[in-house]
Amino acid sequence: MNEKIKILLTNDDAINATGLHVLYKEMKKIGEVSIVAPDSERSAVGHAITLSDPLRVFDFYKNGQFFGYAVNGTPADCVKLAYWALNIKPDILISGINLGSNTGINIIYSGTVSAATEGMFLNIPSFAISLTTFTNPNFRIAARFARKLSRIILKNGLPKGTLLNVNVPA
Repeated sequence: MNEKIKILLTNDDAINATGLHVLYKEMKKIGEVSIVAPDSERSAVGHAITLSDPLRVFDFYKNGQFFGYAVNGTPADCVKLAYWALNIKPDILISGINLGSNTGINIIYSGTVSAATEGMFLNIPSFAISLTTFTNPNFRIAARFARKLSRIILKNGLPKGTLLNVNVPA
């Protein structure tokens, strides 16, 4: 497998969300990670895109180090901007780790799943990952699973027009 896997991370819980940070730490073990995520929480926005306001992209720093790009838009906006404006062409896109499950009808409203859907539309192997709790979340196991699943997807691919929506038990 290519040592320099290019990974794009996003979410709907905002660039400063714990789940995204834990996922970043795990995914950088296997590749070059770029982050483009909303500047604030955008849960339950579905596949909305921003049309009425100018989109802004800001460098975001965590502990004094560049962490990624914060966008004043939706998760779908983040994926579009990453690909078309920031010229990030990833081998795989991961959206999450979402706080709380994305199951049943919730996936229609989920910004997490919609970001993965946008990646799928761009022919990027994509998956959304969520932790099925709102109390005392421990994102480490979900992050490790995301790393293992990424390797499987990168090796075997996904059928065209397919994304995965993964819910990890707490």
